[in-house]
Amino acid sequence: MKSSDRNFARRIDLTSLQLFVAVCELGSIGKAAEREFIAASAVSKRLSDLEATLSTPLLYRHARGVDLTPAGESLLHHARSVLFSLERMQGELSEYANGVRGHVRIHASISAIVQFLPEDLGAFIRQHAEVKIDLEEHLSTEVTRAVQEGAADLGVCNTAHGTGDLQTRPYRNDKLVLIVPRGHDLAAQSAIYFEAALEYDQVGLPSNSSIYLAMRQAAAAVGRTLKLRIHVTGLDAMCRMIHNGLGVGVMPQRAFDLMHGVGELEAVELLDDWAARQIELVARDFSTLPLTARLLVDHLTTPAAP
Repeated sequence: MKSSDRNFARRIDLTSLQLFVAVCELGSIGKAAEREFIAASAVSKRLSDLEATLSTPLLYRHARGVDLTPAGESLLHHARSVLFSLERMQGELSEYANGVRGHVRIHASISAIVQFLPEDLGAFIRQHAEVKIDLEEHLSTEVTRAVQEGAADLGVCNTAHGTGDLQTRPYRNDKLVLIVPRGHDLAAQSAIYFEAALEYDQVGLPSNSSIYLAMRQAAAAVGRTLKLRIHVTGLDAMCRMIHNGLGVGVMPQRAFDLMHGVGELEAVELLDDWAARQIELVARDFSTLPLTARLLVDHLTTPAAP
């Protein structure tokens, strides 16, 4: 950090930021003072000092209250982010006091969560019971965005859509297959190209999921469009829709194998190159992750992982 950056950070007072946010939320210095149990004159003085520190007006003051200047709107966004980070830091540190010795935030795609992560994370927790893992399911594009913005320490997803300047490490491979009802015209085929499935209605995952984007690109490559019947948010819902005759769909082979009894269905191998995928770990910088997160990365990337 540059010397000027350090000096700026020292001049910013967290209490003043809290009061600034309160004034913005309530639209009045007086109401903010009542809520924060502080004199209105003291609030006004802190805001004036904050404006002096930043060398720009933050509020338009008038008889009815206050309005934000453009600089004030920008500061409100950053102030909320800073205060939220402090609250999260307090929450995580309190867990250390209660015996938790590590905290890893993971965002992962549905394919990774259904196929691989339950066993892998379970094995890790059995070895490191003091570590807390927060796992959230998101689309692959949202996973990489969360890692980029710092909302997650680690991402687990298909990265065919790109990762920008994020670092990646290989995790697992999966294979996409076409799911059809038992007795369907394609059920007798051992393997097909996806183009053959374009004759039929499709049950698709969300429109910005990596699987649906691959399907749409494959259709466009042969000058066709998908006959989309419905979007669903989960693989079990896809199976139920296909079982009830609403179309055919694409999902990972292992995920289908794990869904025992979800309809009378068959899996047909897809010969397209895009059907063979790699699921990867994603981080801003693996070398700067907290120790517990690095331990988890090592566990997930070791050849001995179940």
